Amino acid sequence: MNHEIVDAISQLLREKRIEKHTFQEIIESVFLSILKKKYGSSDNFDVIFNLEKGDIEIYCEKEIVEDGAVEDPVTQIAISDAQKVDSDFEVGEDFVEIVDYRTFGRRLITAAKQNLSQKIKEVEKDNIYREFSDRIGEIILGDVHQINRNEIRINVDKTEVIMPREEAIYNERYRRGDTVRAIIKSVTRTPKEPQIVVSRSDISFVKRLFELEVPEIYDGIVEIRKIVREPGDRTKIAVESNDKRVDPVGACVGLKGVRIQAIVRELNNEKIDIIHWTEDRSLLIHRALSPVTPLELIPDEENKRVIAVVPDEQMSMAIGRRGQNIRLASELVGVVIEPIKESDFYEEEELPLEDIEGLSPSLIEKLKAAGFTNAEQILDGGKEKLLEIHGIGEATAEKILDLLTVYYEE
Repeated sequence: MNHEIVDAISQLLREKRIEKHTFQEIIESVFLSILKKKYGSSDNFDVIFNLEKGDIEIYCEKEIVEDGAVEDPVTQIAISDAQKVDSDFEVGEDFVEIVDYRTFGRRLITAAKQNLSQKIKEVEKDNIYREFSDRIGEIILGDVHQINRNEIRINVDKTEVIMPREEAIYNERYRRGDTVRAIIKSVTRTPKEPQIVVSRSDISFVKRLFELEVPEIYDGIVEIRKIVREPGDRTKIAVESNDKRVDPVGACVGLKGVRIQAIVRELNNEKIDIIHWTEDRSLLIHRALSPVTPLELIPDEENKRVIAVVPDEQMSMAIGRRGQNIRLASELVGVVIEPIKESDFYEEEELPLEDIEGLSPSLIEKLKAAGFTNAEQILDGGKEKLLEIHGIGEATAEKILDLLTVYYEE
C-alpha cells in the first residue's frame, strides 16, 4: 500500500487515541471474521497487518494430499498444484498460500469496513471510559455547546460531558461558548457513549478548589474536617492544622484574602465561612454561628438539640437568609441548633401573689378581688392603684411595695 494510506491510518490513530498494537489487533480480527464468512472457518488462516507499510498479508495453511483426494479445498491442496509453486513439495507437508483480500468482492469489503468502523468506535468509547474514570474528582475546563431544560452539555478536549441541572449552581446562567469549570463526579457505561457527569454544586467541587488554591491543604498541613453547603448561597468549611505553627483559617483566607476571594469568584460570589475545627462541641457551635456570638448555650438532650441564646439585634443574622445560616451550622456541628432571642429567653416569669412571703391571706384576697393576680401587675400599677382598693391604706400599700421590691432585689 502507498504512503497515503499509512498517513491516513496514523492520523486516525492520533485522533481516536488508539494504540498501534490495538489497531493492529482490530485489523487482523476484522479480516479473520471476513475469512470465516467466506470460507466457513478461519482456523487455518493467519492475518498480518504491517502498520509501517500499510500492508495486509493473509496466509492460508493447507495440507498437501494426492491428486483427486482433495475433500476440502480450504484446508487441502493437490500435490500437482503445490509442485507448480515448488517441485520439492511432497504429500503430507504443509503448503502456505497467499490470499489476496481484494478478490473477496464488494459485499465482503463493505462488511469489513463497517466492522472496522464499529470496532474503532468501541475502542474509542472504552478509552474515553477508562480515561475519565481515572479522572473522577478532577476539575475540568470546558466550553458550553448545548443548553436544554434538564442539562448543560460541555466539550472537554473533544469529549462531551454532561452537567445535569441539579449539579449546576441554581443562580448561574450559562450561554453557548462560555468556559466552565466543574468536577468530574461519575462515569457510566451506556449503549452509546460513556456518560460523564460533572458538577459545580457538589461539595467535592468546593473541596477541590480549596486544595488547588491553598498549598497547605494540598500538602496535608491543613486538613478539611467537614464541608456543608447550600450551592449558590453559602458554604461552611471546618479546617484544622496538623502543625501548631500554621493558622488553618489564615492559610485558607490567604494574604489580604487573595485565596478565598479566588474561590468565591469561581463560585459566583457564594458566601464562605471558614471555621477552626475543634472537638469541643460548645466552642464549635460558637464558631459555626460566627459572626453571631451566642450569650448562652443550653443543651436539650431529650430533644437532641442545643438552644442558643443570641442578642435580639443578631437574631436575623443567626438565622440567615431563608434559615440557611442556622441550618448549615447545625449540619456542621451535627446537632440541631435552635436560636432564641435574649429578650424572650430572659423574660421574667410572673410571680403569683401566694408566693410572696409577708402577704396575709386576707390581703391576697383583697388584691385578687381588685384584679391583681401576680406581683408584676402590682408593681406596674404602683401605689396609686393600690390605694384605690377598699381596705388598703397608705401604710399597707407601702408595705406591699416594699415586700415586692425586696423580693426582686434578691
